[in-house]
Amino acid sequence: MDILHSIRGALLDAQDTLNQFIQNRDNITIIAETAVLIRDVFEQQGKIFTCGNGGSLCDAIHFAEECTGKFRDNRKPLPVIALSDAGHITCTANDFGFAEVFARPLLALGDPNDLLVVLSTSGNSENVVRAADAAKSREMKVFGLLGKDGGKLKNYCDSYLIAPGDTADRIQEIHIKVLHILIENVERLMFPENY
Repeated sequence: MDILHSIRGALLDAQDTLNQFIQNRDNITIIAETAVLIRDVFEQQGKIFTCGNGGSLCDAIHFAEECTGKFRDNRKPLPVIALSDAGHITCTANDFGFAEVFARPLLALGDPNDLLVVLSTSGNSENVVRAADAAKSREMKVFGLLGKDGGKLKNYCDSYLIAPGDTADRIQEIHIKVLHILIENVERLMFPENY
């Protein structure tokens, strides 16, 4: 296969996946409702935790750094913690098993005013499901960015979005777009002077 044809095909496939997502008007509504929820968490002195595996954990970290650092303009830092500490993950995986690496910090640090944002392209990652269950036990809300049919995780989420796409890369491309749009709209709600 010609490489130029392959590249064009990948871009068109990504465009088609995004178009499918946009055509479902419920997705736009859920993003708007989630932006308001996140604003409310921050205004009630709550914090957000986020987790996932592999590329999804990288997206969780990306979301956290744009909240605690900045997105577009300067504003106060927003309390978002990616559950990504290598020391904690390796300690917990060694002592309790990999399924507990996200649940244990939530049991230690999670409060009822907090929100957990979970990312999973399959919706079935056991450690992310356990994290959502731990969050619910702490009376936290859970928002999911999922793929496929939502898997087991959708049953633990107060709200969720399922990205279209047959492969993890296309699903993750939708997830990062949603995270960027959420940050932008939380900023619009909290810091209108920046827009």
